[in-house]
Amino acid sequence: MKYLQWTVATFAALFLAWPASAGKTVIPVETANTQLVLVAQENGVLQTVHFGAKIADPSAFAAFRTGRGTDNGEGPMTYPTTGGRYIGEPALHVKYADGYHNTELVYAEHRVRANGNVVTTEIILKDPVTLLEVKLCYDAYQKENVICAHTEIKNAGKKPVQLLNYASGALNLDADQYYLTHFHGGWADEMQMDGELLKHDTKVIESRRGTQVTQCSNPSFLVSLNAERLQENVGEVVAGALAWSGNFRLSFEQDESGRLTVLAGISPFASAYELAAGKTFTTPDFIYTFSCKGAGQASRNLHAWARNYGVYGGGQINPTLLNSWEGAYFTFTTETLLRMIDDAAAMGLEMFVLDDGWFAKDYPRNGDDAGLGDWEVNSAKIPEGIDYVASYAHQKGLKFGIWIEPEMVNPQSNLAHQHPEWVVQSPGRELYQSRNQWVLDLSNPAVQDFVYGIFDNTMQLAPNIDYIKWDCNRIVANFGSTYLGKDQDRFFVEYAQGIYNVMRRLRAKYPDTIVQCCSSGGGRVDYGALKYFNEIWTSDNTDAFTRAYIQYATNLIYPACVMASHVSAVPNHQTGNVTPLKFRFDMACSGRLGMELQPRNLTEGERALADRCIRSYKQYRDLVFTGDVYRLASPYEGDYYALMYVSQDRRRAVVFTYCLKYQNRAVGAHVFRMDGLDPARQYKVTELNVNRSSWWGSGQVHAGDFLMNGGFNPVLLKTFDSGVFYLEAD
Repeated sequence: MKYLQWTVATFAALFLAWPASAGKTVIPVETANTQLVLVAQENGVLQTVHFGAKIADPSAFAAFRTGRGTDNGEGPMTYPTTGGRYIGEPALHVKYADGYHNTELVYAEHRVRANGNVVTTEIILKDPVTLLEVKLCYDAYQKENVICAHTEIKNAGKKPVQLLNYASGALNLDADQYYLTHFHGGWADEMQMDGELLKHDTKVIESRRGTQVTQCSNPSFLVSLNAERLQENVGEVVAGALAWSGNFRLSFEQDESGRLTVLAGISPFASAYELAAGKTFTTPDFIYTFSCKGAGQASRNLHAWARNYGVYGGGQINPTLLNSWEGAYFTFTTETLLRMIDDAAAMGLEMFVLDDGWFAKDYPRNGDDAGLGDWEVNSAKIPEGIDYVASYAHQKGLKFGIWIEPEMVNPQSNLAHQHPEWVVQSPGRELYQSRNQWVLDLSNPAVQDFVYGIFDNTMQLAPNIDYIKWDCNRIVANFGSTYLGKDQDRFFVEYAQGIYNVMRRLRAKYPDTIVQCCSSGGGRVDYGALKYFNEIWTSDNTDAFTRAYIQYATNLIYPACVMASHVSAVPNHQTGNVTPLKFRFDMACSGRLGMELQPRNLTEGERALADRCIRSYKQYRDLVFTGDVYRLASPYEGDYYALMYVSQDRRRAVVFTYCLKYQNRAVGAHVFRMDGLDPARQYKVTELNVNRSSWWGSGQVHAGDFLMNGGFNPVLLKTFDSGVFYLEAD
């Protein structure tokens, strides 16, 4: 059956690739509902003529004309280069050994192969003068309606060349106007949604931080076509993301004809990459999707792809947990940890995570100013050893996790004294500290081995460590590598590739260990990292009110199954906000639920509520991890935030509703229109974790069309009122 599927798909693709007009070759890249149509013109120039809804006969695009004169360039080039008549932002800019910068790629051949749900198209372009070869690779995920594109650049000449720009791909769009939604922020304020109508010229989103590259911006976007704002359920939307954990660059160039070219790739900042003769450079994936049903469907496409292909262990149910950090910080003993484990087990949580502060002897980790790099157990704090604590957790029925920050080193450490050459540095320049630490040079294979050893040795501290929290708490300053010598332009690329080298080795040895990607919170939230990590620490900010905005925006691109969301103490340690415990739980339960406080400080009533919320979460968390998301109200557009997750068979759902601002009684109850249900089915709706429901219809059975068309109106009038509703088909 697989052979038949491959044969039919390949034959169809090759048939459509035959010239449909004299001298032209049409190459469709298709999913179940979307289509990217490329045409190699008579002169060999490869152009993008369509990306959007699928049509039955893509060969019709062979005769398509833009009406644009060639004196203004070659038109919508699929992979534009510096050279020829192209005058826009290039995806590829190469400097050759003779000093010239011109590259003109022409179509040579292409091939298509199918492997179940994934159809791969590879297109070979060549420059006949310089012998440079470019392979454009497209993986089309049929059911998810997602395309992943990357580029392989080969120097087939006899002398080295310099890659100055080397984007993963270019996406050409044609509309009357474009509304760009993107993300900005900072520490404890990541993934804040921003938007603007694009004008002529170029909008650039870029990170040059080296590490923590997503904390202030994210390599992802949504473009609404022919719209003045992002809409949830209507309109054409293109959503995309770059799978890269290093410096990145997204550009959006609207030319004089009104066409928009989106480029996504590694930032060219200080990253001219020398490519030796015969060598090939492979770019990271540019992931994108098209929706004709607004941002909601674009998100569901990306989330389905992520759960099936883009996230390590995607869709698996990760355990609820208690993390020691905000409950103990650096000040704890073995007894402190054992009592927290007791409380976690009593509340029905499933894992205990020992955070920072457990290691280093000569320079003990009693604060953030010492110890990083010296990864032996601090016997003054935990004389019994990690195995004792981990075994105790397992005896209580809990999994056990532990924190590491392997990419960093404190000046006050044995490692810094023994290997100063391993620190990222520029000779003669100040070694700037941030959080009292320096960055280790992961472009150096010896450092990669050391970082691998940190993880590996930590796993040997106990035979039953289930979870690693991998942190990264500063950016790169005065970049440089003693290992790279004069080839410093490779540093930023080699650093990110060094992380991936380490993670590939670790995943080969520890395929079942749950690993969280933390970087001062959301400093490394990208699909490049998620290929190796099970989840992200969404933000160091655990305040439930602020998390409404962070989690809403994060969920536009990344699925809920990766969003770690914790209940913490009040006043909140980051914002000082005081919010009800139920509001904190209801917010955290819309992601992977955890707690980050000292349970002994909870009152008897709060402990009872915590037990209740944790128990009910287990009833529906499979929906959070694997269901389709439908956003019902945006915190960026009003006083409410609401969303729901629906099972694939539409028989079950969970709805989260939050009031973020006081409502006058005269306003009355807000109507939330549910989505994704079967309108013909009957659903029993039950509000969870309350003695008295906020909605008159709780505990009753209602038709799906009633819930979707105005019947659901819980009374949430006070700031931080919230409700969680569980639906099950009767």
